[in-house]
Amino acid sequence: MTNPTTIEILGALFFGLAVIHTFLTGPILKASHNHSKDSFQYHLYHLLGEIEVVFALWGALFMLCFVGIDGWDQAIAYFEGLHFIEPFFVFAIMVLCSTRPILSMARTAIQTVSLALQKIFKTPAVATDLCVILILGPLSGSFITEPAAMTVTALLLNSMLNKNSPCLLYALLGVLFVNVSIGGAMTPFAAPPILMVAQKWQWDFQFIMTHFGWKSAIAVCVNAMGFLLIFKKDLTSGVFTLREVTLRLAGGHKAIPTSVNIVHLIFLVAIVATGHYQNAFLGIFLLFLAVASVTRRYQDNLRIRESLLVATFLGGIIVFGAYQKWWLAPLLGQLSESALFIGSIGLTAITDNAALTYLGAQVMGLNEASRYALVAGAITGGGLTIIANAPNAAGYSILNAKFPEGLSPGKLFIAALAPTLVALVCFWFL
Repeated sequence: MTNPTTIEILGALFFGLAVIHTFLTGPILKASHNHSKDSFQYHLYHLLGEIEVVFALWGALFMLCFVGIDGWDQAIAYFEGLHFIEPFFVFAIMVLCSTRPILSMARTAIQTVSLALQKIFKTPAVATDLCVILILGPLSGSFITEPAAMTVTALLLNSMLNKNSPCLLYALLGVLFVNVSIGGAMTPFAAPPILMVAQKWQWDFQFIMTHFGWKSAIAVCVNAMGFLLIFKKDLTSGVFTLREVTLRLAGGHKAIPTSVNIVHLIFLVAIVATGHYQNAFLGIFLLFLAVASVTRRYQDNLRIRESLLVATFLGGIIVFGAYQKWWLAPLLGQLSESALFIGSIGLTAITDNAALTYLGAQVMGLNEASRYALVAGAITGGGLTIIANAPNAAGYSILNAKFPEGLSPGKLFIAALAPTLVALVCFWFL
């Protein structure tokens, strides 16, 4: 371990405080209800209890300390050197994928597959709909990127839930987060932890599919079916079928012309294709906003606020990222393959799996087995906490109305353990 500078120590300290803060958001949010809704105390507690703003708040405090210690010029130089492509991309893709045309097409496609399976296997509609969503949704992340897959899948699930059973909700959230984290592991460009290392380590499509992809598909299917078997009784009264959702929405919505659907698909493909080029996809997104205003009769309210909160959350994590290298990289370099696999699962829960693999890629001398262990562990642990995988924040922002008392990180961690264990077995023993 190198001798850290004062700023590096502060970066690790503030990051640790932000992680602790995420575990306290539930109690803080509850404390806000002890005050009048028009009082300063209520709004302060409510702000501090919003999980999406935690890292931004601590990041701002860290930058203030940075300015005080090293001066304005050094702080600005550091900030200018950061790359905020991922937060901007998540913001753009969340807004686009939450539009009525995109959701309507996704719902129709999944309903078509579900109806076919119901006819073949004579399975209940609710269970089949959920199974298809929890399998095809996350696996589509390998092609349309994980943030897009999380947004569409979470919105479809949100429309189906009609009963707030805490046990069911946390279990569903755990399966969703884990499946999305591993579901993007079929290609080298969709899952952020793989994207960070694929080019440097020369991992092409064939390598990813043969080492990660098929194992990911098995784990996603086992997790989805396991959830349905365990909560079979709760599904009869707690969840709508997709057909019921479609019929409920049909009465208040105008039929969407095929041309509008095609235009939205073109924008989706264009943003995904330019996802690594910030100026390009932001320009396309701005053009999309103009099109959305023209087609507003076929739109719901765009999720601008929710998407901005998620982008802010991810941006806050990035502010701290560079200052975890001094302790994290040497630690990763000292572990054996099995210890690295288990360790990366645990470290992912408190760091973010993309940051973990990026830092691991800077460690010289990692053999192929250690590289696999690092990345497999990172994607396996991506569902344990809201900060473990970037798209998790997007999923929670969509489903947070189902958690009126705020998200309990401890309950999420426990709920995600079983699907995480399934992924662990698949990636390490198959």
